[in-house]
Amino acid sequence: MSSTAVARHRAIAPAKATAAAPARRHSGLHRVAHLLSNLATLACLVAFLGLAVGPHVFGYRTATMLTGSMSPGIDPGDMVVTAPKPTSDLKIGDVISYQIPVEDHRVETHRVTRITTRADGLIQIQTKGDANEGVDPWTAVLSSDTVFEVKTVIPKAGSVIRVLSAPVIRHGILWLGVGGVLLLGLRSIWTTKSVGTDEDERVKGS
Repeated sequence: MSSTAVARHRAIAPAKATAAAPARRHSGLHRVAHLLSNLATLACLVAFLGLAVGPHVFGYRTATMLTGSMSPGIDPGDMVVTAPKPTSDLKIGDVISYQIPVEDHRVETHRVTRITTRADGLIQIQTKGDANEGVDPWTAVLSSDTVFEVKTVIPKAGSVIRVLSAPVIRHGILWLGVGGVLLLGLRSIWTTKSVGTDEDERVKGS
């Protein structure tokens, strides 16, 4: 190899190394972005399966605690996960979610304080919120063979789901995701074109 060819080879080599560094950085950023995107997608999938599919397959229910009547065990915004339990196995001290027999017949999550069996065989209960001074001012009759007992509490999960379910937030997340995908695609195209143009210029210069 002539001295001129050696000098030209040495001049081109640093330029190729310099061009490869941004490409490697871009590749690393792309892998990180791809990983984060996959994790976010997986989290959304797990949440969807847990909230929409799980109750139909495994029979449990989820609900968001709206008041502080069961604090500090269950605070407002916490999600309670309940599972069916035979009404005949109900014990004093169990925390259950049931439909109250007064007002708007809402579902309440309180602790059982008294259990009695009526003459017709139906079970009658009285409940109390842990944070309330007195028992609930009603007596509920459990006409079903099962009652939903609280199995676990997920702190603040209910608040997060309520916020994400708001139309403004839901649409904002959708458009943010679409915009992020478009930006990543355009950045990839621009970077590829830039690297290709630099390599062409170096080839022509050689």
